[in-house]
Amino acid sequence: MRPAVYIALGLAGLSLTGCASPYKANTRLPAAFEAPQAAAVSAGVTSADMQTWWTQFGDAQLNALVEEALKSSPDARSAAARLREAQATAGSALIAFLPQGNGVGSTKETHTTQTSGTTINIPGFSNNGQSEASSANLNVSWELDLFGRIFAVAKAARGDSAAARFNFEGTRTSLAANVADVYFQTQGLAIQLADARETVRIQTEFQRIADTKLARGLASRADADRVAGDLAQARSQAAGVEAELQAARRTLLVLIGRGADPSSAIEIRTALPALPQVPASVPGDLLARRPDVREAHARVASQVGRLTYSQLAFFPTFTLTPGVGLSRSSQPGFRSATEFWSIGAAVSQPVLSIPRLLTDLKAQNARTEQAVIAYEKAVQSAYGDADNALVRLDADARRIALLTDGEARAHRAADAGRIRYKAGLDDLQSALGAEASWRAVRTQLTSAQVQGLRRAVQTYKALGGGWPVLTTDKEAR
Repeated sequence: MRPAVYIALGLAGLSLTGCASPYKANTRLPAAFEAPQAAAVSAGVTSADMQTWWTQFGDAQLNALVEEALKSSPDARSAAARLREAQATAGSALIAFLPQGNGVGSTKETHTTQTSGTTINIPGFSNNGQSEASSANLNVSWELDLFGRIFAVAKAARGDSAAARFNFEGTRTSLAANVADVYFQTQGLAIQLADARETVRIQTEFQRIADTKLARGLASRADADRVAGDLAQARSQAAGVEAELQAARRTLLVLIGRGADPSSAIEIRTALPALPQVPASVPGDLLARRPDVREAHARVASQVGRLTYSQLAFFPTFTLTPGVGLSRSSQPGFRSATEFWSIGAAVSQPVLSIPRLLTDLKAQNARTEQAVIAYEKAVQSAYGDADNALVRLDADARRIALLTDGEARAHRAADAGRIRYKAGLDDLQSALGAEASWRAVRTQLTSAQVQGLRRAVQTYKALGGGWPVLTTDKEAR
């Protein structure tokens, strides 16, 4: 294929890509969430509250754990290192378009002694002695940006840097959410352990009463054996919960960067906080608040910059090559010094490489389209996460209210049953039944409270809390 044909193909491909409409992501979202705006949603929660949402739980221990994790955990430190790497890489891409060059210097010294042969005597010169030569040159190459290559590279670099920043913030928000989630799970286990130990205490009291009645002939051996079996089961359950609590403490220590500390280094409170209020929000807020959405948008900008650069690869490149230098030499009977400067220019037009450039352009078009699709998916996933979290949080709040009332009633019934059994007014079956009912409701309430707190954490994260939101996307444009 002749060079003229290659050039024609390149210009045709470039004209087609230049006339094509730019990629535009579909980020349309509903005007409001389908989730009910429950009492847990408040317009009084500000952006500053969202930035440090974990403080809304009013738990000083949780605040300290999250702050320690964000400062010292391996995940946080690795994310910071990745951010520095990405920023340095983005900077090096732009430096490539600045004037490039190297300074070269050399020096040489020669000692000469003639040991044989015919000597030609020329006045002022000698075949013997010391000679020196030195030189210094600075050669520069500078590509002139006549078509916008620097702008395209800068756009891609800014997009990469912004994506790295949002990835860094996303890692930190996930870390804070994980710490809070494990913390509330650990609190739930601590409460379960306290309940299990209380059950052991109550069952021990039942066994004492049953043994006393058995000794007096007021109860059967079957009743005493049943109480003993329930006591063994309660002790077994307490041992299992205690092991789970220790494992949860270890997980929490690893998250905050203190994985080698003893598990007893963290004392877990057994008082769960109330469900906090989450901010009133609209789906459109997610485009600015969610770091993963902002990261996906920045990657679109990066790929668009690379697409522009691929299009500009068909244009010629113009390069200036200035240079300066000096040289000095001396030998017996002769000395000289020379200074010089030069200026040159070069032009390079792709010809035989045009088929490769066309293939590269097609590939970059596909990569840009993938980035746009990934951005659309991130937006839709963010909406789904937030709406689902709000729906579940509302259900959890209603469930907790119902179980709180039910647990109080069951507790009163269990207390009355124990008193009546001890007084001989009720049989063992009734007392144990009331006790079992209360324990079941108590377990459900604790589970619902822990689930509600974990759901609140998920909601804060889904709404984009946990980081200082940038007001513009300037670095990604």
